[in-house]
Amino acid sequence: MKCLIIDAVHSAIAEELGKYMQVDTHMLPTQEELVKLIPDYDVLIMRVDPKITKEIIDAAANLKVIGVCSVGLNHVDMDACKAKGVQVFNAPGLNANAVAELTFSKMLDLSRHTIPANYDVKVNKTWDKYKFVGRELRGKTLGVLGFGRIGQRVGELGRAFKMNIVAYDPYLPAHVFEEQQATSMGIDELLKVSDFVTIHMPLTPETKDLFNAKSLAEMKDDAVVLNMARGGIVNEQDMYEALKAGKIGGYASDVMENELAEGAGFDSPLFECENFLVSPHLGAQSTDASRDIGAHIIAKVKEALNLG
Repeated sequence: MKCLIIDAVHSAIAEELGKYMQVDTHMLPTQEELVKLIPDYDVLIMRVDPKITKEIIDAAANLKVIGVCSVGLNHVDMDACKAKGVQVFNAPGLNANAVAELTFSKMLDLSRHTIPANYDVKVNKTWDKYKFVGRELRGKTLGVLGFGRIGQRVGELGRAFKMNIVAYDPYLPAHVFEEQQATSMGIDELLKVSDFVTIHMPLTPETKDLFNAKSLAEMKDDAVVLNMARGGIVNEQDMYEALKAGKIGGYASDVMENELAEGAGFDSPLFECENFLVSPHLGAQSTDASRDIGAHIIAKVKEALNLG
């Protein structure tokens, strides 16, 4: 058997699976390159790039397992995999703490203006504390859209900062909100009352462009939106216009709408906004999360193939 690894994943995956099969690495191939590579392999280990299309699955003559070292699966054609009998495993929840901590990192950066302040000191050689008057998280309302493992961990951290937690998740029973000391709300109400809104939902037809001109207009003028989920949930043109008009206090994101396309979405108007913070989808990029995800994927692949 043969395994192909196409992204940066924990070294334990190659080490352990290498005991049972040949393991090759080809970092971040294009879809066209993967179509040519995939026919010889039984196992594919990846994260979110490139998008796994029906064409790739059709070319995968020997493929039995895809191990996705991330949470979302919207980049994998699951119908094509099911039709070919290819098992797909992801790693739900194992990056929860890493993503939650990144959320608060960005929340604090926007609240205390640490990024522009750092630039002012290091680049402009200016020492002026009066330019950067921020606000505390204490006493503010944190709205969590999607109250699964990541959302609940965000809520837990929010409580440590003495924030009031409100959350939306139509799939959870009432007792979960009670246990997490969060008030359950509909999306419209949550957007109106929250000082910070953090997104931890999958990208679906229902959540596409959830943040648009209409929904943004319902929010507080100094509200901050944080998106550690998927770029398409926020309409970037509408967010740009809200930021420029002072209708939104800030937008911090770990994702872009076209991040998987050539150019990675660098033509987005958001890059013109000073109160826009972005990172290159590094939510799960911690040594701790990588280790835990690696161990989970190893176990799933070995179970699927009856190894060891």
